Amino acid sequence: MKAFFVSLALTTMGFAEIGSSPVIGSERTRNLRGLDYAPMLFEYHRQTVDDGRHFFTYPRRDTTFRKDFYKNHKNALAFFENDSNSSHRFAIAVSPILGIEYKSSSVIGDTIWPAIDGGLFLRGYADSLDFDLDARIYSEGHKAKKPKSYDYEVFDVQSKDKGDGGIDYVSFARYRAHFALNYAWARLQLARDVLHWGPGYYNNLSLNQFALPYNMLSLDLIFGPLRIYTVYADLRVNSWSYSKENLNDRNLYAHRYEVALKHVTFGISELQILYNENKPWLFVPIAPLFIEKGNYTERVNNGAVAFDFNAQLFKKARVYGEFFLDDMESPYAVYENRYSNNRWAAMFGVQFAHDTEVKGKPLQLGTIAEIARVEPFTYCHYDTAQAQIAHLGHPLGNPNGPNSLAIDWTVYSRLLWSPRTDIFFGLHNKWLWKGKDYGSDIDDPYKTVRKKFIEKAPLQYTISPSFSYNGQHASFELELIFGKNRAFFVNNTFYW
Repeated sequence: MKAFFVSLALTTMGFAEIGSSPVIGSERTRNLRGLDYAPMLFEYHRQTVDDGRHFFTYPRRDTTFRKDFYKNHKNALAFFENDSNSSHRFAIAVSPILGIEYKSSSVIGDTIWPAIDGGLFLRGYADSLDFDLDARIYSEGHKAKKPKSYDYEVFDVQSKDKGDGGIDYVSFARYRAHFALNYAWARLQLARDVLHWGPGYYNNLSLNQFALPYNMLSLDLIFGPLRIYTVYADLRVNSWSYSKENLNDRNLYAHRYEVALKHVTFGISELQILYNENKPWLFVPIAPLFIEKGNYTERVNNGAVAFDFNAQLFKKARVYGEFFLDDMESPYAVYENRYSNNRWAAMFGVQFAHDTEVKGKPLQLGTIAEIARVEPFTYCHYDTAQAQIAHLGHPLGNPNGPNSLAIDWTVYSRLLWSPRTDIFFGLHNKWLWKGKDYGSDIDDPYKTVRKKFIEKAPLQYTISPSFSYNGQHASFELELIFGKNRAFFVNNTFYW
């Protein structure tokens, strides 16, 4: 009985109340930081300890958004909700957001200070429609003579030598948004976000939350234990948004079929990338992309399919895995694994979670570990910057890219101090071997050669402690990275 009341307290005191949106979505590790720290980690924590069907398709609708809208958003700076007796129900809330950051990273060889962002978080609903917009403008001072983008998206460099205002700084704008129409078993959505499909947290292989955001159209269908999710996304060909190569088109079509039983979930994800072609028929959720791929020119299309599972154990743990097949000569050739025309990846993980309390305050404890192997040339294609499974030069799937072996292990805790305040601590260990041979970069044109998997690749080990304090109107985040790569990150966010 005590465990039930602890679980109930965690549900009612969940931090998602502070800045909730219509969707449960991916984490924002590079920009657009909010008051919620590691929200997807605790979504996975919930799926480890809770009853019910467990789906692993994100972003997906948060069915409590409209029901709890008044309770969660009534204190926003601007709030309006029409009369509850009206036949036309609608509500809207608007909150200003201000962020101040200090960032230093050996990967980009730069220290960024001050880094200031400001903008608005808008959310609401109207009958069956719901929406949210998080839009901000950034201004950063960079120590490096040739600044690099911390979040890998486009930015503008203003120089005092060019008469841009008397100082050197970097400016840019970012946003994420969702605009969706809901029916009892269907959700049609236009969005700018990142898709995350499958039960993994760090190393999902088909579509991963650590990709860069893109614009998309999606249709989410639910029939009891069956979920069918189909999406079209507009991708960028070159890593630099201003590049003329981005006058070319790279289009993603993807379907996910998911069956959630009482304690086990099975999923199939399939992808198709088209370069300078677009076939709207591929959006139809019953069109099998892996078969349909053969009906189009091989040189300008690229397809893949992934299979995953998740098993919940005694509401204390879950084990999960994913197998991703980019291409193969034959099943036996995949088993032999000698040549590059057999391109695949595999991931396995386990998560332990426990809910308890300390002096009457709910405490969430857990650990999650994953291992992922990505073969050379996976996500690549025939020609550089054409039909790679990538956006802005980064993989849509596993963030370590082709020819990599990664082990991630994190321990974490979150104390829910009050209904509007929580304290988080985490420690993330990462062991990464990243190959240097041909086929290790996502823009390497595919060739049939003998594979060399992470041959002579050095170990890159990092350990990353992190801490956050999240309150009703402000949050503080601290992240450190030690080891092969070094970084220091401090963020203060103010929200009303």
